[in-house]
Amino acid sequence: METIQIDILNPKAKKLLKDLADLNLIKINKENTKSDFSSLLKKLKSNSDDEISLDEITDEVEQIRKLRHEK
Repeated sequence: METIQIDILNPKAKKLLKDLADLNLIKINKENTKSDFSSLLKKLKSNSDDEISLDEITDEVEQIRKLRHEK
């Protein structure tokens, strides 16, 4: 099986693809990257017992920036 990503420029092409799917010649998978990212964030947040404050995030970012600039 080969997977490709296409951009549909004409609504007629979408109809053709749906017809091919109805004939079981292709399978259409809709990707929803926003939803995937949201579910990943929820999963990561659920693994954490305590919340991180904005100050803690800022401190961490500043430490990493300092390390990068020292190189």
